[in-house]
Amino acid sequence: RFNKVQQDAFLPHIERGSIIFVGATTENPSFELNSALLSRCRVHVLESVSTDDIIRALQRALDDDEHGLKTLGLSISADNLDRIAQAADGDVRRALTLLEIAAELAQAEGGEITAATLAQVLADHSRRFDKQGEQFYDQISALHKCVRSSNPDAALYWLCRMLDGGCDPIYLARRLTRMAVEDIGLADPRALPMAMDAWNTYDRLGSPEGELALAQLTIYLASTAKSNAVYSAYKTARADVSASGTLPVPMHLRNAPTKLMKELGYGKAYQYDHDIAGGVALDQTGFPDELGEKVYYQPVERGLEVRLKEKLDALRAARAHGRKDKP
Repeated sequence: RFNKVQQDAFLPHIERGSIIFVGATTENPSFELNSALLSRCRVHVLESVSTDDIIRALQRALDDDEHGLKTLGLSISADNLDRIAQAADGDVRRALTLLEIAAELAQAEGGEITAATLAQVLADHSRRFDKQGEQFYDQISALHKCVRSSNPDAALYWLCRMLDGGCDPIYLARRLTRMAVEDIGLADPRALPMAMDAWNTYDRLGSPEGELALAQLTIYLASTAKSNAVYSAYKTARADVSASGTLPVPMHLRNAPTKLMKELGYGKAYQYDHDIAGGVALDQTGFPDELGEKVYYQPVERGLEVRLKEKLDALRAARAHGRKDKP
């Protein structure tokens, strides 16, 4: 296993053609190899072994009297052999390891690998789940996208897949909370407090009881109205802030706690909205003069944002009219 610095040592030799570089990894090369090295290699993807092929490999191990398990005189039903193959999750080496463990236990039971034997062997079995690797990010991506596409059944499946694989439930609670803001937002403002409640519930109960709160949250988030208007507005506003620099706060919006500040014009001409009919000073700007008026938040016509859109459309139109009529 070579780190990124050690990988660089191969580059001049590969460039000259003085070595033939052949490597194998269970990780995603895009994550584990330097870009310079990866660009000089041809990548061959090896797929998981099918269940039928794993069963054949297990049967060969049982029938081999030189390197296999035939001398132990084991017996196993086709159903139990299939259970081992399924549990291996596409990994022949893992399947053979499970078979060897089952064989050791079976010798104390007359040589038969029973369902009870496999229950012991597979008790701590977990699916393939390379934490912080490709499998990890593929599965969290699937969970997020199924919530976004309003598919509660598929979202629940991926949540359970990640829990079954050993993912930290607190990580899932954190990601689900982000989904509540990023993909639902003000279309359903209940989503965020529900996410925080589920997170808190898991903190209090732990596993496995607390995982049910995460399941409930996942189903709710996937089933409710969706909007990324808050997320899009935030990104656009942050981009404007980065591009425009430190623009001065308009004088009427500045704080004026001292006499000097008031004499300098801080807070001058500010209109206190609660003292105005309708509760809004329509001709009062909120942006720096150099930036001009902006529209970041554009609610969609789903969920609560339908009503927010109606209100904001009317307010924005009235503000534009108020600024136009202002001398």
